[in-house]
Amino acid sequence: MDMGLKEKTALVTGSTKGIGKAIAFELAREGVHVLINGRKDEEVERTVREIKSTYPETSPQKATADLVDLEQRQALFEKFPKVDILVNSMGIYEIMSYEDVNDEVWDKYIRTNVLAANGLSQFYLPKMVKNNDGRIIFIASEEAMMPSGQMPQYCMTKSMLLSLSKSLSKLTAGTEVTINTILPGPTLSENVREIIEGIYPHETLTFEEKEKDFMKRNLPQSELQRFIKPSEIGRLATFVCSPYAQAFRGSPIRMDGGMVPTIF
Repeated sequence: MDMGLKEKTALVTGSTKGIGKAIAFELAREGVHVLINGRKDEEVERTVREIKSTYPETSPQKATADLVDLEQRQALFEKFPKVDILVNSMGIYEIMSYEDVNDEVWDKYIRTNVLAANGLSQFYLPKMVKNNDGRIIFIASEEAMMPSGQMPQYCMTKSMLLSLSKSLSKLTAGTEVTINTILPGPTLSENVREIIEGIYPHETLTFEEKEKDFMKRNLPQSELQRFIKPSEIGRLATFVCSPYAQAFRGSPIRMDGGMVPTIF
């Protein structure tokens, strides 16, 4: 299916690995010129080369920046003053006990997971509305709706993105601009794959067998009973960016593998 996105330009934050990288690749598959963001220039450069090699008809570019740093963010705006699509994928997470989440940790998570995305949206959204065209997507998590209690600092920031998305969507009424949030469930990122391999280091099992056993023992509530592939989320995000997804407005779009047990 042609998503109708050829020649669009998309900034995907945190796109040198994981979900962000998968979204960048899926957008490039549709002919989108992707701006690859990360803090390490060598990782950004490598990802740009990979995309250019795979989809030579597109023109991926480096958008190296620590988006939490206001000066680096401003430099990014000056280099790329207009985009058609903004995917706020960058984020940090770790398992922490609530008593260990001090003010410094709260500040770090809010600045990284919320304020950086808000700053980008605040810059690009008015231009999209003026041009009557554009897409903004926030990448949240099923933890935004169903906090496990293991990452309170992460869960709260992801819940904040749901509220921000809904608020900003109100500003797009009557336009062709849409703002939505995608909530992935447990996803097979590079870090997760390493964790699974580390749990079963000496067992003669295929990775799929290790994954199935891990899910059964640790995430029995998952109906999918495997980790979601980043490419699956990337394909969903690409559809949400397309002209065919115009009716999604301020929506929390779940791809959680059946983790959330409620109807809504």
